[in-house]
Amino acid sequence: MSQKDWIEKDFYKTLGVPKDAKAPEIKKAFRALAKQHHPDSNENNPKSEARFKEVSEAYDVLSDDTKRAEYDEARSLFGSGGFRPPGGRGRGQQGATSFDLSDLLGGRGGGGGFGDVFGGVFNRGGPQPGARRARRGADIESTVTLSFDEALTGVTLPLRLTSDAPCTSCGGTGARNGTTPRVCPTCQGAGQVNRNAGGFALPEPCRGCRGRGLVVDDPCPLCQGSGRAPSTRTVQARIPAGVRTGQRIRLPRKGVPGEQGGEPGDLLVVVTVTPHPVFGRDGDNLTVTVPVTFVEAALGADVTVPVPGGTTVTVRLAEGTQSGRVLRVRGKGVRRKDGTQGDVLVTVDVAVPQRLSKQAREALAAYADATADHDPRADLLARARPPVETP
Repeated sequence: MSQKDWIEKDFYKTLGVPKDAKAPEIKKAFRALAKQHHPDSNENNPKSEARFKEVSEAYDVLSDDTKRAEYDEARSLFGSGGFRPPGGRGRGQQGATSFDLSDLLGGRGGGGGFGDVFGGVFNRGGPQPGARRARRGADIESTVTLSFDEALTGVTLPLRLTSDAPCTSCGGTGARNGTTPRVCPTCQGAGQVNRNAGGFALPEPCRGCRGRGLVVDDPCPLCQGSGRAPSTRTVQARIPAGVRTGQRIRLPRKGVPGEQGGEPGDLLVVVTVTPHPVFGRDGDNLTVTVPVTFVEAALGADVTVPVPGGTTVTVRLAEGTQSGRVLRVRGKGVRRKDGTQGDVLVTVDVAVPQRLSKQAREALAAYADATADHDPRADLLARARPPVETP
């Protein structure tokens, strides 16, 4: 997630919780909204899909104590949407734009960040001449759709990304071949100037060079002097086992290439998992409903149950197994980060035949006569009657 999002988006408002909300309250709000706007329940509904992504994005930050603290600090420093500087941009598969606050403040790749802001606030001197800083590349967000089995086992996918990169014609200088840019006379190559803000100096990007520290007199015809141009590339993205819909996978240094020696940004992969026709998911456990005959449930039997991967296991039904009972097959569920696996929860469903042969009807009639003294509803009816008042 880009740092611009942290400044402009109100994640508390997105989830409908107060800023001092505790973790359980945030989790409860997320679950309710995610269930309401989940793509599986809102097919062909772009608004619900967009809303689901917003809710997942907000929960990703607010559910993490470290991210939440950084987000609150950024919002407190720059205000809610009041700080809108120009910045680097990148596009993933879905065309989502990205922004890196380090384009203005020196970036993580060059040792800048919030510390540079506070340092500039109390720095009454000007930027050091020629102190051009490396800029970290922006983050890119892309989306992938996985099959149910791919989400369980993990998969490596090629992702085709389009983002800004150093111009191939000028090598990133922004100047036409055979010429060189000159140091900006306004900021002396620092890329920023200090603005007097009532007793202290606040650093801001130099308008003369737009924060680059260099001025191009004869711009490159391909990038128009920016030093950056759209570039398409393919990266291999490893999606770990056990991911679920709405989860974000961060791939370090797979985003937009940096400038002036800065490190690349990150690639954020948003996962969507297609439903399975047989299996469901409950946390780290998988669920499956298995039909059984009345005879199997009444007398007990060995029942074949499917498990992920196209294999089966045998589950033993005890005599008198009731419909709706849940049996557990251990170690066949979702793979966890520590290498262990969840379970498969098997729900027994006693199947009633819709058509019976004459012989089957006669056998059931004989069974009914043999069990005529057993009424399974007797206790229910007795408990439902109002109490008899004693005179």
